[in-house]
Amino acid sequence: MTADDSQYMIVGGCAAGMAAAHAIREHDRQGTVTVISEEPCAPYFRPLIPFVISGKNQWEQMALEGCGPYTGSNIFVRTHSRVASVNPAARSVFLQDGTCLGYQKILFATGSRPHMPPDIKGVDASGVFALRTLAHAKAMAQRVEQTRHAVMLGGGLLNLKTAFALLERHLKVTLVVYSPEVLSQLMAPEDALLIRKALENAGLTIKTGVSATGILSDSTGVTGVTLDDGSHLACQMVCIGKGVRPNVDYLENSGIALENGIVTDRYTACNLPDTFAAGDVAITHEPISGAPISTALWTNAVEMGRCAGQNMAGIKTAYTGTFGILNATQVADEPFVSMGVVHTENSDCQVFRQATKTTYRKMVFDADGTRLIGAVFVGDITNAGLYRYVIRERLPVSGFKQQIIDHTLNYGYFMR
Repeated sequence: MTADDSQYMIVGGCAAGMAAAHAIREHDRQGTVTVISEEPCAPYFRPLIPFVISGKNQWEQMALEGCGPYTGSNIFVRTHSRVASVNPAARSVFLQDGTCLGYQKILFATGSRPHMPPDIKGVDASGVFALRTLAHAKAMAQRVEQTRHAVMLGGGLLNLKTAFALLERHLKVTLVVYSPEVLSQLMAPEDALLIRKALENAGLTIKTGVSATGILSDSTGVTGVTLDDGSHLACQMVCIGKGVRPNVDYLENSGIALENGIVTDRYTACNLPDTFAAGDVAITHEPISGAPISTALWTNAVEMGRCAGQNMAGIKTAYTGTFGILNATQVADEPFVSMGVVHTENSDCQVFRQATKTTYRKMVFDADGTRLIGAVFVGDITNAGLYRYVIRERLPVSGFKQQIIDHTLNYGYFMR
């Protein structure tokens, strides 16, 4: 090894990469760990970036190192370093500035980038954002000063949180969603009614069933959005939340197996020796169906990153898989959890719903009714982690199915 070699090389300084680095350090106190990040600042807690827009947080308060699962020491983070290519046969990484770095084992944790729909014209105008990085959040915060109305394209969770950050800056905010309801990837339209009500009560204007066809601009930047129903929204800012794409361009011709991401086995390993992948960029498996899937959640990325780090350090650890849907958060002060199979239209699943003025619950069982495969909680999320355990472990539920339906299940059922 040369001075530029590292025993453990990690490409990507976000959740999966940093979690892996610290998991390695737990098991190997001496091996050199190098994290390569293309961002100019130290790794940070990405879910907090909307608070940079609202002004609730400064970026210095979002540092990863030294908190939670990121408490390892002597981990070298090389910022402002973009990887151009990788040669696994030579165990070498080439940076865009021409630097060549060697390694013994490598983890790819480069995450994903926003998808900019090609059918929307004018996305390159000043004042158009796709919130993904701290730099994006800082730019949006600056644009607020010349914005009266912001239009959010897409009803996903990040766009909703960004919308609320802008509402806190006293902007008018309109959410444009092609789907029948907000959060359509996380729950069915009828599951989201309480959340929709809370959003509107908080001041968010929501237009469903329409999509943007173009973004208008002049020398000042964005001036409006045109919709496919023929209407027009005057605005000075647009935020696009239309999904993500894995960052794998640097692996072209590397020999690493790619299929809408980096293909991994149950131990987070790639197809070539001593190569691993974790986080948004990795293709793993869905624990209910076993089907290939990628993760776009911070918590999943941390869990998968820790698993990869343990495997790199020689502690063979199977990754238990990523739910197709798994989210626990709140919007407009409305807490919710959505996990497993929740879209049940035209399926043979057994579905049980319970709704009040302030809460909503849906339990989804397989066709035989013997296993819980999905759940949605809105308003009251008590013991949601327990139901996640039942789903993930594929437990037979014959002995406590009615308790699941009635929402009276407790940990005592698993201690008998």
